[in-house]
Amino acid sequence: ECTGEKYREIARAMGVKDVDSMTQEEYRKAAIDAVRKLSVDVGIPTKLEAIKEDLQFLAESAHADACAPGNPKDASVEDLKDLFRKVM
Repeated sequence: ECTGEKYREIARAMGVKDVDSMTQEEYRKAAIDAVRKLSVDVGIPTKLEAIKEDLQFLAESAHADACAPGNPKDASVEDLKDLFRKVM
């Protein structure tokens, strides 16, 4: 809910057709699906199992990153660890 219409533009940039006729839920899903497909196409792993040992360090690093204030939602170190666990 904190992304507004940004996913519409992501979907459009990823080549999704008829984005303007989609609901917010539809274009968000379409954008995510397009990014996932691109990731598979270029060989990016879908799970990050190898980072389990460095989870605390990675979460702290992501929290301290200069780009963190630009995220659409504030996240604590614990929030980031939970996010990393979800993608493992």
